Amino acid sequence: MTETIIIKKIISNACALKNPSLNLYMQKFNFHRQLTELFTDQENQLAYNQEQLLSFINLPFSIKNFEKQIKQKNASFTAENRGVLHTELLNKYKQYPHSSKVKNNIQLIQNENTFTITTGHQLSIATGPMYLIYKIIHVIRLAEELKKEYPENNFVPVFWMASEDHDFEEIQSVEIFSKNLKWDSAQKGAVGRFDLDGLDAVKAEIISFFENQSESEVKAILDEYDGKNLSEANFKLIHRLFNSFGLIILDGDNSNFKREFIPAIEKELTTQFSFNALHKTNEQIQKEGFKLQVNGREINLFYLSNQSRERILHVEDGFFIEGKGTVSLEELLKEVNEYPERFSPNVILRPVYQETILPNLCYVGGIGEISYWLQLKGVFDALNLPYPLVQVRTSILWIDPILSKKIEKVSLVLEDLFKDVSKVKKWYLQEFAADEVDFKSIDVNIDALKVSIIDKITQIDVNLEQYAQAESVKLDKQLDAMKEKLVKTVKQRHDSAMKTIDQIYDKLFPNGGMQERSLNLFSLCSDGKVASKLEYLYSAIDPFDPDFIIIRE
Repeated sequence: MTETIIIKKIISNACALKNPSLNLYMQKFNFHRQLTELFTDQENQLAYNQEQLLSFINLPFSIKNFEKQIKQKNASFTAENRGVLHTELLNKYKQYPHSSKVKNNIQLIQNENTFTITTGHQLSIATGPMYLIYKIIHVIRLAEELKKEYPENNFVPVFWMASEDHDFEEIQSVEIFSKNLKWDSAQKGAVGRFDLDGLDAVKAEIISFFENQSESEVKAILDEYDGKNLSEANFKLIHRLFNSFGLIILDGDNSNFKREFIPAIEKELTTQFSFNALHKTNEQIQKEGFKLQVNGREINLFYLSNQSRERILHVEDGFFIEGKGTVSLEELLKEVNEYPERFSPNVILRPVYQETILPNLCYVGGIGEISYWLQLKGVFDALNLPYPLVQVRTSILWIDPILSKKIEKVSLVLEDLFKDVSKVKKWYLQEFAADEVDFKSIDVNIDALKVSIIDKITQIDVNLEQYAQAESVKLDKQLDAMKEKLVKTVKQRHDSAMKTIDQIYDKLFPNGGMQERSLNLFSLCSDGKVASKLEYLYSAIDPFDPDFIIIRE
């Protein structure tokens, strides 16, 4: 197709990659997000032009603004905060072998010139969708690039496990090689506290996909996907994949971390500050014509126990919690101070909790995530807590060798993949079946004939002009129906190409959505070699390039 929206193309070569065994023929293509038509105007502003969003953020994302963010965070994050974080990380990681990079990053946390770059996600089964992997590698690369720009400081990549989330349905399935694998469990409450009964069946099925691959790493990786609960299993799995990169993994379901969050919990229970702050920002966002991603509640906290995570409802004589009943403010505040781990922030307060316990400078997330962060600036301000820089993570479309051959077979170029599939099919037929569906000369003759007929009729009786025009419209409809019939016949002759185009789109945009929201890491590694794919992604992701990426094997 002649239209081109490609911005730049980079072909990887072996010297640019850390692992010499990587495929030398992989290619990386960058496209401006706006030109892909996959993102809204608001989403493109978040990726490229945060200056237009200054009403809702602290500073626009840029490498230079990290200097200001460092000063702001340093002024609010105390030595005591660092001490708690360092101690909890030491206690966690002493249970597991870890690399010198991880050990060094844990030690650096004690220093006032050390800061974190954070992303987070639910405890998706077997890593879940591919964008989780992209997020993690993005923060690893961002931390490294910041060290080059600000060598006097240290930057630690952090993955926040959303272990207190209770939406099990969202995370219980994973699709691998087009097969949906589901973990059935009747457990309730925070998913991080689920025991692993039944998960072995899912792991065994994943491993079976690679049993004929002699060099597969999948079994060794999934053997570590185990523990006393899903939180520990998820920790061990992500640690196994990213230990060598120095990634620090954090679980917010921790009583000592929650103790640092007590002032915010108390303020929420006594004043409902987050709802009031959110309401003001939401009104402003809607005036700007932007979409609200989340809706806050009067109290944005849950009450957490081993088998439940229940909303805390404000009622006339105190607070109501399902399964606990009605309690007074005094009783609840007493419990907050004695058992802070029982109080769990929802989507509105979770970012505030994260920024309370981390010396964090930047949160990296998907566009939907960062869109709801736009609603939270007032919540941060109400606590005098620095609002971090926010950045949209890298988005990638992966084209494997089989799909690449199919794209070549139907003579498509990468720009075509962002067009509607019906338009691509129409182009294909016009390009390769032009003579069969070319109605140009017929249309010219028909138009001339219609003009002659209408002229003749009006010469005889000018009052028949309206009748003549109406009959002309009927004729157009009949002719269009004939053309559609012919096009359909031609399509059937080119049925193989049409099916190939459908297969390409189904693979790249499953159910009309982004590939990265369904593709799993293990599906990407048909030979079972996971480490080399991670190394390639590490080399391909540039954290300061906001463009949409296509990787083609």
